[in-house]
Amino acid sequence: MINVLLVDDHTVVRAGYRHLLQAAADITIIAEAENGEEAYHLHQKHKPNVTVMDISMPGIGGLEALRRILAQDRHARVLIFTMHDDMVFASRALEDGAKGYLSKTCSPEALIEAVRTVAAGRKYLGQEVAQKIAMQSAQGAGDTLKNLTAREFEVFTSLAQGLALNEVGERLNLDYKSVVNIQTRIRQKLNIENTAQLVLLAVRAGVVSP
Repeated sequence: MINVLLVDDHTVVRAGYRHLLQAAADITIIAEAENGEEAYHLHQKHKPNVTVMDISMPGIGGLEALRRILAQDRHARVLIFTMHDDMVFASRALEDGAKGYLSKTCSPEALIEAVRTVAAGRKYLGQEVAQKIAMQSAQGAGDTLKNLTAREFEVFTSLAQGLALNEVGERLNLDYKSVVNIQTRIRQKLNIENTAQLVLLAVRAGVVSP
């Protein structure tokens, strides 16, 4: 039996995925989390075979939760399951240690296949994501973002989506001063001077749509 920890901030969405996965005879949901902090603690408690986790959640996002889980258990098998099918997000997640990456636009069968594949210790990439990675050139705007930490990448993404600094803080459970400091580090690392340049870089990297 494959024991799964399901992580998504939407209750109705989790219910749908729970029903789908538990319809498979060899998969059971042993715990659910609605944010990254809860996912980290539940992973420590239950030691699931596979953690199926979204990226965009309140508080620490999926990438930071992934980093913390792997720091505590380097053998953890995490499948990122998200609406973000851009190469930048996928590459970042895989580099940070995710065993799989799948878009929520996939078929139900693909999710079940992904969970089984990751549980078996193999990596899994959704077809759309794999195609985008294959088509991406070796160098580009996305490579620049590799210098950002998981938390910096979350702030970068939020700012690129047009959120004000106080809104970024509310989304990620950070105080205003922390967001300002992170923004300063991001600009230094990316060699940009203002929000317009940040958004332009995010568009070029595929993080946000133009």
